[in-house]
Amino acid sequence: MAGSKAETEDGTTARRGRPRSAATTAAILQSAYTLMATTGLAATTIDAIARHSNVSKMTIYKWWPSREALLIDAFLDQASRAVPLPATGIPVARIRRHVATYAEALQGEFGRVQLAVISECISKAGSAELFYERYLGLRRSKMLETIIAGQRDGSIGAGGTPGDLYDAIYGSLFYRYVFGIKPLSAAYARNLVTLVLRPSADA
Repeated sequence: MAGSKAETEDGTTARRGRPRSAATTAAILQSAYTLMATTGLAATTIDAIARHSNVSKMTIYKWWPSREALLIDAFLDQASRAVPLPATGIPVARIRRHVATYAEALQGEFGRVQLAVISECISKAGSAELFYERYLGLRRSKMLETIIAGQRDGSIGAGGTPGDLYDAIYGSLFYRYVFGIKPLSAAYARNLVTLVLRPSADA
């Protein structure tokens, strides 16, 4: 019987009823990400994930509405550790730290998996809406809150809308990654934040 959905702390959705086992959930997510990173998306099937995590396919199908949703959640789980959202400090400094970490992560395994997951969503559904819903929307909203806080306390001088400022920074970094445009480095990312957000002299 299908139950109603509730949002979890990482923005994913879980069905009400018997609580998920945290250890089993972690095993499934880690297995999915490991397989994506080492064997590619085509080989990261539900069967493969179930074997790798030693969890039944029934459990996986019960907890995720689709393979694509599971792949996105596995990527989100990895992103929470590899590119965490800073929670303390002056807003513009938090953004600098985050974009520097993101720029570096893009150039390795993390970047390859992110691009593959987005491509998978587009090829299956014709859009990246599912990726935005389960991954990008959550992280984007958190960073918009940071930009708004910076505009309010004066550490961010740019007067554009938070969404446009966010897109100018993160969209530029992802565009450079996809098309191999150099430079793409932590230093470049930090300078981009300064260019876009026009921080105050003491920020």
